[in-house]
Amino acid sequence: MLYSEKVMDHFSNPRNVGEIADADGVGEVGNAQCGDIMKMYLKIKDGAIEDVKFKTFGCGAAIATSSVATELIKGKSIDDALKLTNKAVVETLEGLPPQKLHCSVLAEQAIKAALADYYRRQGIDPTPIVGELSDCEACGHGE
Repeated sequence: MLYSEKVMDHFSNPRNVGEIADADGVGEVGNAQCGDIMKMYLKIKDGAIEDVKFKTFGCGAAIATSSVATELIKGKSIDDALKLTNKAVVETLEGLPPQKLHCSVLAEQAIKAALADYYRRQGIDPTPIVGELSDCEACGHGE
């Protein structure tokens, strides 16, 4: 299995690792069955993502996709963060092996889960904004 230099770089030197104690939104996706669990923490100010951190339990691709996803949304508006697709994550990493594409889906879902949590904390129903969140649909577990 060959990984791009970008994947290896983000795996070896992940950006934005950790947690935000007073996060405005926290999202966790994945499950122990498929082995990848991502937790995203967001600090939101004036409708923008001021800070983002992640903790990922999983393979190198899961760590790399989490790292890249945080870089792609940091400093961006909530709207821009909601538009982030797993395809953009994969493109930024210059590709992923087919059996690892679900990791990029998890990264996208983790951000959406954290934003859904943010809206719930504001007393707003997140579903019309964030959409339905499913459990690890890419690998078929939890269905």
